[in-house]
Amino acid sequence: MQLHKRDVVEAATRLLDGYGIADLTMRRLARELEVSPGALYWHFANKQQLLGAVADRILEPVSEPAGDWRDRVWQTCAALRDALLSHTDGAELVSASFAAGQSAAMKVIVSGLTEAAAQAGVDDAHAELAARTIVYYVLGFTVDEQSRLQWDAAGAALPDDQSVLAADGSARFRFGVGLLLGGIGVADTALT
Repeated sequence: MQLHKRDVVEAATRLLDGYGIADLTMRRLARELEVSPGALYWHFANKQQLLGAVADRILEPVSEPAGDWRDRVWQTCAALRDALLSHTDGAELVSASFAAGQSAAMKVIVSGLTEAAAQAGVDDAHAELAARTIVYYVLGFTVDEQSRLQWDAAGAALPDDQSVLAADGSARFRFGVGLLLGGIGVADTALT
């Protein structure tokens, strides 16, 4: 059987969903695909590149939204959160890949949010910073949300105000995005 890059990414995504990011190793992936670990390096130079490809796979459902700048930001944030939550440790993996510059899909998302910020009146020098701030919020919120869900699933006794199950996580998320939109709408973009 010839091993294709997409097969490696799909198997890695399945392992991520089944075991989490901590147990997604090149050795385990090679066993899953019944190949030697060296065969994986034909497709990916290192694990970071593989994780970037898995991040891009996770982000496939996030498409370029339509509408005014507010609609585009809302839709992007909601689609990004949904995509991250659809995979075990999805937010952590995508966050790490974004930080390492390994996710092409995140570059597209940041570009779309940069355009939306510019449409909102944020000057060119700060539009990308506004976009990245939005992405940092979504990633951070969702990493926290997934961590708390894992603690709750494990039966950990978290204080009620620490559990995403104690309140509507979606409402909290929308509130935060609303704050960002309000700030972008009236942003004083002078850096101090």
